[in-house]
Amino acid sequence: MPTVVIRRATANDCPRMLELVKELALYERAPDEVTVTLEHFIESGFGANPVWWAFVAEEDGFIQGFALYYIRYSTWKGQRMYLEDIMVTESARGKGMGALLMNELIAEAKERKFTGISWQVLEWNEPAFNFYRKFNTRFDPEWVNGIIELS
Repeated sequence: MPTVVIRRATANDCPRMLELVKELALYERAPDEVTVTLEHFIESGFGANPVWWAFVAEEDGFIQGFALYYIRYSTWKGQRMYLEDIMVTESARGKGMGALLMNELIAEAKERKFTGISWQVLEWNEPAFNFYRKFNTRFDPEWVNGIIELS
């Protein structure tokens, strides 16, 4: 039986995590949208002023998934965790790694006294909706995303 370990990500995990980010972008039908460099990715998570934190899911020592978050601030609710990505590589799905990652995020949010966890999910991604429903997720149909791209 393979051994699954959930642990905090380190800078050495970033190359594999970026591979998984690219796999996720392919799944989300936007493979050309990943433009972040490995150097920027590492600096943003492990430099002098990190802006993101992550957990990885390892199976027998190989990273098969990750969950990356940052802190957002709500003037109504206070500090909240924003889940940027949670992803398990396709060949490792169905083994409970996603649930282990999500449970670790929930524990982290409680420990850091965040008032909640929020994220986005593509409207067509029914497998993701089904996964999130297991955690009593409330989906908000009212808010629309606004984006300004600066390049």
